[in-house]
Amino acid sequence: MAGIIILALVVLFLAVLLVRAALFRPKEDALPEPERTAIDYDKAAEHLARMVRVKTVSSRDSAAVDEGEFERFRALLAELYPTVTKNCPPERIGPSGILYRIKGKSADAPSVLMAHYDVVPPGDEDAWERPPFCGETDEHGVLWGRGTLDTKGTLCGILEAAETLLAGGFVPAHDVYLSFSGDEEIMGESAPAIVEELRRRGVHPAFVLDEGGAVVEGAFPGVAQKTAVVGTCEKGQMDVELSVKSRGGHTSAPPPKTPVASLCRAAAAVDSHPFPAALTPAAAELFDTLGRHSGFALRLVFANLWCFLPLLKRICTKSGGEMNALMRTTCCFTMMEGSRAANAIPTEARMTANLRLSPLDTMETAVERLRRVIGDPDVSVRTIQGTNPSPVSPTNTPEWERLRRAIRMTWPEAIVSPYMMVACSDSRHFCAISENVFRFSAMELSKEERGCIHGLNERVPTEKIGRAAEFFTRVLLSC
Repeated sequence: MAGIIILALVVLFLAVLLVRAALFRPKEDALPEPERTAIDYDKAAEHLARMVRVKTVSSRDSAAVDEGEFERFRALLAELYPTVTKNCPPERIGPSGILYRIKGKSADAPSVLMAHYDVVPPGDEDAWERPPFCGETDEHGVLWGRGTLDTKGTLCGILEAAETLLAGGFVPAHDVYLSFSGDEEIMGESAPAIVEELRRRGVHPAFVLDEGGAVVEGAFPGVAQKTAVVGTCEKGQMDVELSVKSRGGHTSAPPPKTPVASLCRAAAAVDSHPFPAALTPAAAELFDTLGRHSGFALRLVFANLWCFLPLLKRICTKSGGEMNALMRTTCCFTMMEGSRAANAIPTEARMTANLRLSPLDTMETAVERLRRVIGDPDVSVRTIQGTNPSPVSPTNTPEWERLRRAIRMTWPEAIVSPYMMVACSDSRHFCAISENVFRFSAMELSKEERGCIHGLNERVPTEKIGRAAEFFTRVLLSC
């Protein structure tokens, strides 16, 4: 009798799993009728090419920054976008911030569109197939140069849309601010200064859009369809220094513990005891949205996370990469320094790690856990710099729907899904004055193109520049 009851329970359990998986289907999503735009694709590509030729390379070393190039870039914007400049005179805020205000019929519930115009150094210029600041379009219609993707392309798309609409007499229903910084790559002060100025003026944006996700393929297991991933939050980030001091000495008679060996043991302990995996709100929304579009076996998992979450955590831990980063705080050791002589024990050895913090962690809890896992009082753990994770923006609001509709009109074949951005952007500062902060870079990018960001041979097909401008046109029309 007991065996029959157990068998019945097993059958019932399996039936529940299978029925939930069968019902875990994509939600109804009517395709909106695209709003026509008047974007000149060739002109947009020409304008971006001219932006790329200006070497706005930022650096934490102010002596390495060519301020003349930054001034030249700001002057170029006035030349390329005369209607925007005339109707919305730009304000300089902070070290390199530019703020335009497109006055709407109402100052209530304004929107903010963001980008940055500084770029990272090109690295080994001889390793590029074309010069990194050439702004040349090749025979395949691809524009080459640092910043084409990160994020002069986005800035160009925003201003192309604004210039075209304003030239036609467009007045938005609500104010729109265009916020551009020239020090995002070094986590500079321009975006925080713009936020403080808007706060001082009593501006409470209803909608903020910055760089972030893109339209991609192969972003999720078992999903063949293109996906537009939109960051609804971003992980925190921090640099931590581990250090050990000693009395030094000659390597011919080393003590039982040496600074470098202690640091190696500390790093090994942290690597072998990763931060615990957990289903964050952003990860849960991603799995619920994209899991419905995967094959049946994966739908079985994502429809029944109450049962399979431990398995999913283990898979993410073993596989690493973005899926793992979605589920936990990550810690990556990047720098180490000891003695300057091979036969001298260092009086101090240091190691640096970069952490990306899950929304379930803070800088304080992360440092506390590192100390506990390392378990060596001789290893000092010190925070160098960092920021906590951003709040999660809701997706059950009119603001999310505005963004989703603009994406669907521009890339009708794409599934729109929220996700947690594992990198950092200027938008995190705007969370202090807005509840609806989203991160989407308005381009369809291949894996190879995404790999060019901050790397060699950054480039973009010119068609994607015009498409980005079309997207921002639709966003502006909804403001």
